[in-house]
Amino acid sequence: MLPQPWSPALGPAPVSVTTDSSPHRSQPSQSGRRVKTVHLSAYADDRGNRVVFTGSPSKSMKFTFRGENNVAYIHPEAQAKKLLVDFNSDNGVFVLGANPRPRGFTAEVRVGQDSTVRIGDGVSATAMVIISAVEGTRVDIGDDVMFASQNQVRADDGHPIFDIHTGKRINEAHSVCIGNHTWVGFGSIVLSGVQIGEGSVIGARSLVTRDIPNNVVAVGSPAQVIRKDIAWERPHLGLTPPYYKPDASTVDTSKYWRPTDSDAEPCPAPEALPDWTQQELERMAAMPAGSQAPATAEHARSSRGTARRGAGRLWRGGRALARRVARRGSRG
Repeated sequence: MLPQPWSPALGPAPVSVTTDSSPHRSQPSQSGRRVKTVHLSAYADDRGNRVVFTGSPSKSMKFTFRGENNVAYIHPEAQAKKLLVDFNSDNGVFVLGANPRPRGFTAEVRVGQDSTVRIGDGVSATAMVIISAVEGTRVDIGDDVMFASQNQVRADDGHPIFDIHTGKRINEAHSVCIGNHTWVGFGSIVLSGVQIGEGSVIGARSLVTRDIPNNVVAVGSPAQVIRKDIAWERPHLGLTPPYYKPDASTVDTSKYWRPTDSDAEPCPAPEALPDWTQQELERMAAMPAGSQAPATAEHARSSRGTARRGAGRLWRGGRALARRVARRGSRG
């Protein structure tokens, strides 16, 4: 089982992390709870919410905390074009691994009550991926997974559906696991309870509602296997030389070339957090007091500067609108 996001066993809260201050927005939610939104930096608040991170602060990732005891573990070498993580409730866990591509990954993630979303190393996406896990479920996305555009990975349907005769829920949330080096094609959606084996390809606009084994091509709605014993590689057909790739000798082959095993569990979910998460906790605990202060102060100055520039644009825009209205009136 995953450890609790925060407990005394993890040691004292580090004194060097960013705490509630002006760079972060706080407002009441519809449920009456405080909502705190922070950009990527080491962070902890009085409700047990934390961002475990020892790298350089960044505005490309943003975290919204609506409850208590939520934790985001961000690898110090993690990068994203844009990442929005919303902790809807309590006891949520989000994990993002290392990524060498500065603009290679983008996602909007919902982490619900007692739920976990874990994204491995080197995951990429052409456009924003929607990821959702609620009601104690988890979404596990392995290493080197490649998303195209308009993709969703959902452990839940977003809203409950009931049988009118019994009153029982008929669309329960179930965990999802996508294995290492899976290619999820344009417009494809992975739904609740699905496991996809490593090395597989999900064709464009497929709706994945059942398990998919390793090293296959699956397409359709619902997705079905149409080819086994395949392997794919990342080099782009048009952008990466050689510009003709008739066989495997034209690319560097990965470790994911293996026969399809339809009888094996496609994607057994990991039982523990990655080793680097504990190392990040130890590094944060060892950080000297005030070590984050310069970055936080710079963040605050940047936020104030952005607000001033926005107010200036609004004022200039208002004057321009007034002039246009006056000109129209004079012509009339």
